[in-house]
Amino acid sequence: MCLLLCVQVDVCGYPLSIFFIVVNEFCERFSYYGMRAVLVLYFRYFLKWDDDLATSIYHTFIALCYLTPILGAIVADSWLGKFKTIVYLSIVYTVGQVVMAVSAIHDITDTDRDGTPDNMTFHVAMSMVGLFLIALGTGGIKPCVAAFGGDQFEDHQVGNASGAAILESVSTNLGHYCTCVFPPPGQECGIHSQQKCYPLAFGVPAALMVVALIVFIMGSGMYNKTAPKGNIMLEVCKCIGFAIKNRFRHRSKTFPKREHWMDWAHEKYDKLLVAQVKMVLKVLFLYIPLPMFWTLFDQQGSRWTLQATTMDGNFVRTVNPILILALVPIMDSLVYPLIKKCHLNFTPLKRMTVGMLIAALAFVAAALLQLQIDVSIYSIYTHTYTPPPHIHIVYIHIHPPPTHTYSIYTHTPPPHTYIYYPSKVLLTCCFALSYRRFVNGLGSPLNVTLGVGDIAPLSVSNYSLVPQGKAEFTIMNSGGASCLYSKELGFGSAFTLVIPSTFNIGIPDCWQAIQVVEDIKPNTIHMGWQIPQYFLMTAGEVVFSVTGLEFSYSQAPSNMKSVLQAGWLFTVAVGNIIVLIVAEAAQLPDQWAEYILFASLLAVVCIVFAVMSYFYTYTDPAEIEAQFSQPEHEPEEKKRDRVEMERKDSDCSKSSKGSDKKKRDSVVEQHNQDVKQSKM
Repeated sequence: MCLLLCVQVDVCGYPLSIFFIVVNEFCERFSYYGMRAVLVLYFRYFLKWDDDLATSIYHTFIALCYLTPILGAIVADSWLGKFKTIVYLSIVYTVGQVVMAVSAIHDITDTDRDGTPDNMTFHVAMSMVGLFLIALGTGGIKPCVAAFGGDQFEDHQVGNASGAAILESVSTNLGHYCTCVFPPPGQECGIHSQQKCYPLAFGVPAALMVVALIVFIMGSGMYNKTAPKGNIMLEVCKCIGFAIKNRFRHRSKTFPKREHWMDWAHEKYDKLLVAQVKMVLKVLFLYIPLPMFWTLFDQQGSRWTLQATTMDGNFVRTVNPILILALVPIMDSLVYPLIKKCHLNFTPLKRMTVGMLIAALAFVAAALLQLQIDVSIYSIYTHTYTPPPHIHIVYIHIHPPPTHTYSIYTHTPPPHTYIYYPSKVLLTCCFALSYRRFVNGLGSPLNVTLGVGDIAPLSVSNYSLVPQGKAEFTIMNSGGASCLYSKELGFGSAFTLVIPSTFNIGIPDCWQAIQVVEDIKPNTIHMGWQIPQYFLMTAGEVVFSVTGLEFSYSQAPSNMKSVLQAGWLFTVAVGNIIVLIVAEAAQLPDQWAEYILFASLLAVVCIVFAVMSYFYTYTDPAEIEAQFSQPEHEPEEKKRDRVEMERKDSDCSKSSKGSDKKKRDSVVEQHNQDVKQSKM
């Protein structure tokens, strides 16, 4: 009885059930963006992938997240209904988040307890399974949540539906914002060894997804659950398919041309539906250039994140959501009215064009910043060359037995010496990290913790990554004796630590004998310099994305908005696929050049879109639909069209049969004449 009473409760004019949906949306967005914020760093520093592979897998995941909404909409409208689809796919989503958290536990395969997983294949496989489940879940529920929220409004509450949409939008951006302001703690964790705590970074989003699922199910008794009524997208696809097939079947010149190729669907489908599909196709045609915008926009989570890791300071992920929440009302309440007062015809399509140009400028700003970063970050090469004055190259000469002595030179060494050059290191992504390596000048092997491992006598270890801050290394010999060494490391620095032949691992102050050479100085450019490019990109997003959706909905019939939403999300997926194609095909050696390439491509696409917009004619869907409000004459017209088509098909068939008969008669007559001539 209480449940029935709760169903009828309104809060400020809204149904009570809508608040369960809004809280669910907030937790889900917090979970998604929280996981996504550390994803590329997890690829780079836990799975040890390079920048290009980490970027490729990241954008593949994002593309999949924006392809699955089509599947979710079809399942909800044609089979399970919105409520069950949200619940079932949320369970899949939660399992995916848990799998990701488990995949980041290094102790599972760290059998030798040195802090490095021994079976990386296991972690990669678990990660891919987790990401697939997350993409299926987050994409599948995306088109259902907003539509399900709209179903909760009764007739007397319809006026508040737009307010609920704004409420859901704010909860989405607030969830995104909270992942930046309150990110998962960055401390280290582990059972046998302390490493960067990615299990916690993925575990917090998993817990939030559990909360989102519980909150949504708690409101089950209050929801208005509509039965599946069939998916409009499938109907639209069938209508388009029939029109194409019918046009191909009647491609002969004997059939009169029609004003629009979709008119060939009139024989089977209602004229109102055909007219609505025409309006949708008109908007979808304008979507063709749009993926290029998302190609640049979604690189904020990949290339721009990796760019930030080469800089000093705290990460500026808070900038984007803060700017979105600030710029949307500023644009709507100040900028657009000001432009209107200046009597400028700033149409929605012109706004979208400007938004694309602003996004291109954001990548130009990123390229200029990258040039400055490249000056402050030095690469160490394996081959001999004359270094510039600002690069500190260390030459290490370890003399062969029996002396076991060594020499260090910071200038050109004497001739005929054995030189150990540092291995090649491209410091393009070292988020709060530094590179360091050890030189073992002893005649016995050593083991060094924090990922260095075993070092043979008279040899040099490879460079390995260490978190920024105070790092502690334990140096052990084969006899079990150890020496603890600690050093404060800056962002993006590189060090060579030389263990001399006189090193006595047993004494208390053994660490003082270790000589430290700074190969690369810490990064000096602050992350705050990324704010201009984030500002430009966010401004472009507000002008482009918000305007684009408003324009699309204003130009399409009310029952076709889900089709346009699916088309819009599909452009995001294609944009992420373009990142993979361009990045792999271009193979540019410098990151700033890749930024300029993407900016140039968007500028070209922007020109194409401007030309397409110039020839676009705005329509009023309600006015067009009103022309078909009296359907009493339609059946007779449809019947007349069908009879006319069948008559022409019959005429073509008869003419074909008559011509075949004439051919047969002429062949027989020719044969008889040949027989007569042969007898003569």
